[in-house]
Amino acid sequence: MYIRRLYFAVYKPFGYLSQFTPDIPGQLTLAHLYDFPPDVYPVGRLDKNSEGLLILTNDKTLTETLIHPSSKKLKVYWAQVEGVVAHESLVRLESGLRLRIKKREFTTAPAFARILETPAVEERNPPIRYRANIPTSWLEIKITEGKFHQVRKMCAAIGNPVLRLIRVKIAQYTLPSLSIGQVYDIPSKEEII
Repeated sequence: MYIRRLYFAVYKPFGYLSQFTPDIPGQLTLAHLYDFPPDVYPVGRLDKNSEGLLILTNDKTLTETLIHPSSKKLKVYWAQVEGVVAHESLVRLESGLRLRIKKREFTTAPAFARILETPAVEERNPPIRYRANIPTSWLEIKITEGKFHQVRKMCAAIGNPVLRLIRVKIAQYTLPSLSIGQVYDIPSKEEII
C-alpha cells in the first residue's frame, strides 16, 4: 500500500507544546495551529518556552535521520540572552562545555557561536522580561546535538541566561519567514536533508 509522504514546517509559538494532546486541560498544542493529518508527528521537540522551527512528517525514515545522534544534523538557534556576551564566552561555547543534563555529566561538542545584530523577529507574546539596568544580546548558536535544554544550559554556563530562544534551521531547512504560528508545506524531504 502506497503512503503519501507529508512534510510540514511550523513556527511553534512560545507557550505551545510540541505535541497534539495537552498534558493538562487548557494547554496550547500544535493542534491549535493547524489541522494536521492524523498520521503526522513532530520530529523532535522544542520545550514550551522555546519557539521556532519544528518539522512534522509521517516519514519515519526522515524522523530517524534527523533525530538519531549519529546523524549529527545541524540545528541553528537564535538566543536573546541577558547581559553582554564576552569574546571569551564565545570561545567557551566553541570549545565545548561540561554540563549536567538530566542528572548526568555531559560535554557538549564544539558549537559555532557568534553575536547577532538584533534580528527582525515578531515580538513574543508575552514579551520577555526587561531589566532597565541589564542589557540583552543576541547569539546565533549552531549545534549538531539535541540534549534536553542544551542551548539554555550552554548560555547559562557562560553567564548569559536565555530570555528568548528561537530555532531557525534544522539540517538544510530554514524557516521561510519568522511569522509566529505559520505552517508551511515542504514539497519533499530533499529540501530538509
